[in-house]
Amino acid sequence: MNVKSNTYTYIYSSIVVIIVATLLALAATALKPAQDRNIEIEKKLNILASLRINANKNNVQQLYEKYITDRYIINSKGIKQQGADPFYINLREELKKPVDKRLLPVFEAKKNDSSFIIIPVYGKGLWGPIWGYVSLLREKDTKSNIHYRKIYGVIFDHKGETPGLGAEINQEFFQLPFRGKVIFDEKGIFTPVKVVKGGANPASLTEVDGISGGTITSKGVQAMLDTCLVSYQHFFKTTK
Repeated sequence: MNVKSNTYTYIYSSIVVIIVATLLALAATALKPAQDRNIEIEKKLNILASLRINANKNNVQQLYEKYITDRYIINSKGIKQQGADPFYINLREELKKPVDKRLLPVFEAKKNDSSFIIIPVYGKGLWGPIWGYVSLLREKDTKSNIHYRKIYGVIFDHKGETPGLGAEINQEFFQLPFRGKVIFDEKGIFTPVKVVKGGANPASLTEVDGISGGTITSKGVQAMLDTCLVSYQHFFKTTK
């Protein structure tokens, strides 16, 4: 009697597990298009935000099509690559590769008769990943002869930084000072923006203030910009 009872219990439990697993799989499949759509909307909102364009879920597609004029993949030598859509490149996975093997997304934009390049960035904060987009303004004449060297706007976000400290990287007060900073000096040498603890030099074109109490996350932003943008330096130097 006990054997039959145990067998019944095992069979019943197995059937319940199979039914629940099937229902969860069906739910995940049904929800995936909506999840993918939300991810697409968030990316487009962030790309536009780096261009200082305020968009929402209702008008993001219209504004994205209006301002984003092209998108493509390059390698570390600045040469365009075929076979991949930059919008769906997993930058976290690309950064694990050697620099010369990376697929690097580029977005081009036009706004008020000015030209821009937008670059995605990805890094590590104190408790988890941080990411964002950096837009660079095209300047017709520069002493360095590099046309894309000045930051026009940035947008940063995080997964789990400390509220009130590192989590503040997604706040305007931290992001605004990046505007107008440069990533190449007048000699054409790559000079990533430094996030300075205790206060940046107001006259510096390569320094911004760090977040008080959020030193590790602030340094994570600096390392993220350095690691990601350095991969594009040949592209910046050759793109006119």
